[in-house]
Amino acid sequence: MKQTDPAQLSQQLDALAKKGFVFRVVKGDTVRYSLNDAFFTQRTTFWPGRKDERSKTLAPLANQYYYHGFFDPYAEVNTKGLRALPIEGTIEDTREILPYEEVTKVLDSQDYFTVTTCPCKHRKNLDPDFPNCEHPTEVCLHFGRLGHYIVENGLGREITRREAEDILHQCAEVGLVHGIANQQEGVDTICNCCKCCCIWFEAFYKLKHSMSMSPSNYHIRINSQTCIGCGLCVKRCPMEALHLEDLPEAKGRVTVVASEKEGKKELKNKIGKVSVVNPDFCIGCGVCAYKCQTKSLVLERREVIQYPPQTGRDYVMQFIAERQAAQAHPEQQR
Repeated sequence: MKQTDPAQLSQQLDALAKKGFVFRVVKGDTVRYSLNDAFFTQRTTFWPGRKDERSKTLAPLANQYYYHGFFDPYAEVNTKGLRALPIEGTIEDTREILPYEEVTKVLDSQDYFTVTTCPCKHRKNLDPDFPNCEHPTEVCLHFGRLGHYIVENGLGREITRREAEDILHQCAEVGLVHGIANQQEGVDTICNCCKCCCIWFEAFYKLKHSMSMSPSNYHIRINSQTCIGCGLCVKRCPMEALHLEDLPEAKGRVTVVASEKEGKKELKNKIGKVSVVNPDFCIGCGVCAYKCQTKSLVLERREVIQYPPQTGRDYVMQFIAERQAAQAHPEQQR
């Protein structure tokens, strides 16, 4: 067998790394390469946010592949690739928040920050068969080894900790869901997801999977005594878990809230309706609570706590185990 010159092979592999097909890691004097899987290359293809002919050609193909089989394996597992990460300030009791459940602590654990274009939004925006997403697109945060790989191969750009915080704040304002890599240690990604483009939300709405992303260990609680029935939470909820119900005695009721500009402000329930939640659909993201003027919505801890896999390797093993169990008992699947 003819041997390939190491320098020539390295050049070829480096070219593949820049296309997102090969993962390249430098440690000391050693360079290691590994083949990226199909799920990973679905992201690397659109992370750079390019609008060249190659990207425009691939986007419709990637979209159709998603709808026709690519995401089928995730219908059979409960442990999804992303887990909802509550928006900062939406949890009522902060004394028991675990480090991987709090945005600030997740950022504290990182020493290198990068951002890429959201591949879900970008492949939709490049595809003439889909309307353009109205949300910001350069919003996928990556850290550590993955972050270095992204910057070294021109797939994204390095940012500061402060810039990462600003992106998270901007995304919370417009109603995007923080979706964090579903593991406790070595977290390398926080996505900011909309229900119109995100692969996890589309799996729920269009592919009819039983779940979107994995829920956080929190769910929403509503104070109907202060709710003014404005309906903003209903509009913002990515899972359509909230709706307004008639409560005649609430009509005309005034709730006094603190205002930085006005000191105190009186808000009236004009329609005699209040917000109600379907707990089966709530993923505990805090998108609704974040913008509630009367603070009538807060996240509270679920009675049963679900612990994410410890590491990325543990996640893969759990994913495989859940798939095997589902295939062994197909009668238990939908």
